[in-house]
Amino acid sequence: MKNFRYIYMLILGLSLGFSVIGCSDLEEEPIALLSPEGYFEDTDDIQSAVNGALTHAINEEIWGRKLSIALMLRSDMVDLQSTETRRVEMNTHTISGDNEMVYDPWTRIYLGISAANTAIAGAEDVDVEDSVKNPVTAQAYFVRAFYYFHLVRLFGDIPYFDAPVTDTEAGANVSNTTEAEVYENIIADLEFAKTWLPDTVTSRATPSKAAASSYLALVYLTMAGNDSGSEYWQMAFDEAKEVIDNAGTYGLALDSDFQTLFNAEKIDASSEPIFALDYNNVEADDNAYDQTAPMTGIRGDDDDTGWSIAVPSLSTYLSFDEDDYRTRVSFQTECVIDGVTVDYTNYTISGHEFAANRPYVAKYTRYPGAYARTNKRATSHNYSMIRYAEVLLIAAEAAVEIGDNASALTYINMVRERARLGGESTNGGYVEETIPASSVPANLTGTVTVDDVLEERRVELAFEGKRWYDIKRRELGDVVFSASGYEGEKTNWNSSEDYDTPIPDEELNRMPNIYN
Repeated sequence: MKNFRYIYMLILGLSLGFSVIGCSDLEEEPIALLSPEGYFEDTDDIQSAVNGALTHAINEEIWGRKLSIALMLRSDMVDLQSTETRRVEMNTHTISGDNEMVYDPWTRIYLGISAANTAIAGAEDVDVEDSVKNPVTAQAYFVRAFYYFHLVRLFGDIPYFDAPVTDTEAGANVSNTTEAEVYENIIADLEFAKTWLPDTVTSRATPSKAAASSYLALVYLTMAGNDSGSEYWQMAFDEAKEVIDNAGTYGLALDSDFQTLFNAEKIDASSEPIFALDYNNVEADDNAYDQTAPMTGIRGDDDDTGWSIAVPSLSTYLSFDEDDYRTRVSFQTECVIDGVTVDYTNYTISGHEFAANRPYVAKYTRYPGAYARTNKRATSHNYSMIRYAEVLLIAAEAAVEIGDNASALTYINMVRERARLGGESTNGGYVEETIPASSVPANLTGTVTVDDVLEERRVELAFEGKRWYDIKRRELGDVVFSASGYEGEKTNWNSSEDYDTPIPDEELNRMPNIYN
């Protein structure tokens, strides 16, 4: 029976975990509009659907390139060495309604949501005790919250589906759900997940109780935004502190070597990632593979040529303390071109038109592990979607807002202390060095400010897809995109419009009741 149902799924194009319908597929024939009834018999079936839902996140259209790179380009730290219109729009905040770096992530995220919805609905048919079923079903609730959290931060008001779509007409007539209500639904999903998920998991690519609680803290931090009087600051602090206080139970700790977090061959043993997207160097036809490394890699480097697309501005590099170990880990300042080791002032000797004489992002190119395609594509990277250091900084930022300076100092200095430990890394040129412990960055003393924490987030989480969301939630655009910003003035920036991403035109045409 199982084999028959698996073949049936493949015939109907459901091999990635019931990815039946997203908002962008509402024009499909009814054959693709299936109910989960009849498939789900046990918890293994629920788990298969959950795994399929997560597979969408590692697609090239989300964290394999298009969303991850879009978030870099929209921030104030990464410039563009490309003339592709879709990328230029991201970098200059002139995003049009037909930009594929918007449309493709939108579509793929909704496919992941559809798969999660099908897992949740299908679980109703599995006749076992809640104590057996709910820990698996809770993964689907977590995944749905994870996807919607990205969508609501990107777009604001969005269509919200909490069940499989089985009626094309009803789907086409859906209206937007307000941002506030979407957040309420995300919180409800994460609360369910937190209740039922286990304390520990064998792989950080599997949702855990700590992952649900950590995301709740980040959701509350985001909802608090720029409102110093918001009740959400206390909620963010309490949720983050719960994770911190139970770090031993959850198996969490700061990794002693910051470089390990970006070393595909070592990160599996690290206790710092809380929830990660795990790539496995598979050359997949469905684009479920990683291209972030070549997008940020040096064009003409002997170490398997990159594409020189998303490159930090020189001012970004210079804003980092050269004695901070995280600077070495985050930036590549040397490479080998035609057998010659050169520093970043000479990268253009490669002769490539997109090569730039400036340091490049090193977090994804230096230790990608095994990879299945040229240019370090289809890597073995585990991308931390949230890690313990960020939870400490969530607690620190919220502590500042609620007037708990002692806690703010404690948590921000824990992150800085780890940075002082040094470790095993390299500037490039394939020579690994042991970097000794140092006195940089020193512990903060006195009163911690919001700016202190945001700066610590900028350095600690550089190029990890966090900075744009920080800019948006704190409404920093008018400052960071001004002439004094790291990339200079972005003349098209308009704070009244550009914090929200435009919903793709094609979707607006298909669903007349949704709006930008």
